[in-house]
Amino acid sequence: MITLKSAREIEAMAESGALLASIHEKLRDFIKPGITGTEINTFFHDHIEAAGGIPEQIGFEGYEYATCVSVNDEICHGFPTDKPLKDNDLIKVDTVVNLKGAMSDSCWSYVVGESTPEIDHLMDVTKTALYKGIEQAQVGNRIGDIGHAIQTYVEGEGLSVVREFIGHGIGPTMHEAPAVPHYGEAGKGLRLKEGMVITIEPMVNTGTWKSKMDGNGWTARTKDGGLSCQFEHTLAITKEGPRILTQQK
Repeated sequence: MITLKSAREIEAMAESGALLASIHEKLRDFIKPGITGTEINTFFHDHIEAAGGIPEQIGFEGYEYATCVSVNDEICHGFPTDKPLKDNDLIKVDTVVNLKGAMSDSCWSYVVGESTPEIDHLMDVTKTALYKGIEQAQVGNRIGDIGHAIQTYVEGEGLSVVREFIGHGIGPTMHEAPAVPHYGEAGKGLRLKEGMVITIEPMVNTGTWKSKMDGNGWTARTKDGGLSCQFEHTLAITKEGPRILTQQK
């Protein structure tokens, strides 16, 4: 079921989103060669709880961590580990914050140490694709307009869009309707209404868009071993246009 949020509920989600965005901002200086996914997970967990929030991912369908930390060819739902990260590692850090019952969800990508031209291009295209999708999140537009804008741009840059994992509605639960694919046909799908709150979270690969699942039943990675990148915002559909609730400074 799709729930339309009141102005008061959106303000509460914006407060949650501001907390989540602020932790991503702090993480920029925390990430360096030698750090581990476990340390990143602890960093998020501690900052969320210190602010009075709840790391909502813990316990979701048995998931044990405050964050997903996905490295290089891991597309999403990577487990934080004690393996030291090294130069040129591309990591995706995804988490959901529950602040006084208000949800926010954001994934951001980071390079450990030095980058490469391939990583720079992948990250730039993925982030641009996110905002191209957000531009289409207007009252009266359709879900397909979001996916079409993302897919046509990404494929025009010689990269591919993951199909198996998509955006979603959020609040009062972590995942709810509508489904928000990052591919599709313009003018098709559900019409967007004022008060919807959704995530847009394109996952973009250097090679094939197809994925395979690790034995842990959670972590998806690229089928061909290529790199994968993701950027995600939570946003509200308003009369004035899309309002990003997890915007970073």
